[in-house]
Amino acid sequence: MSEGVVTASAHGAAHGKKGLGNPVLGMLLFIVSEIMFFAGLFAAYFNLRTATGIWPPGGNPAFELHSEALFPGIMTALLVLSSVTCQFAVWRIRRGDRQGMNRALTMTVLLGVIFLLGQAYDYTQLGFGISDGVFGSTFYVLTGFHGAHVLGGVLMLAVCLYRGGLGQFSAEHHDMVEATSIYWHFVDVVWILLFALIYIV
Repeated sequence: MSEGVVTASAHGAAHGKKGLGNPVLGMLLFIVSEIMFFAGLFAAYFNLRTATGIWPPGGNPAFELHSEALFPGIMTALLVLSSVTCQFAVWRIRRGDRQGMNRALTMTVLLGVIFLLGQAYDYTQLGFGISDGVFGSTFYVLTGFHGAHVLGGVLMLAVCLYRGGLGQFSAEHHDMVEATSIYWHFVDVVWILLFALIYIV
């Protein structure tokens, strides 16, 4: 009887390790909803761009962002780098290297903060505001919503770093780090698409 219980428990534990943890599964479902959210914003952007005919609209030379892509391009490179450091944090903790994870998370948080500060600085250098026609409103809505998601990601990473400093993660238990990394990669991909649409295409 006891042997059967032990066998069943061992089988259940082994089966549990093969599945997704609740934080990871929850994050994947959340990202599906976020994909639909950003898809709606992109659809609205393309609709406005098509309906306008001339894009960006004339009348304000500041709308020509193609010549101003260098600084946002540098910020984009830093955000991509932060995605790399975030993945390194996952790889480190999978091997049980808590210090390596904490170092990588620290770099990721710093790069995320630098990106946010860079975006705020870039806003101060633009020659238009959110009320300056359809171009201004779409630009600030798209980049502003993304910035809010970056801020949320930085806070999640900071919580992971705090818990990592307390030694709460291990090679067997680090679902929160995995879930946060998935979210951060998603935020990174969305910005790459936004940067390409707004500053290059």
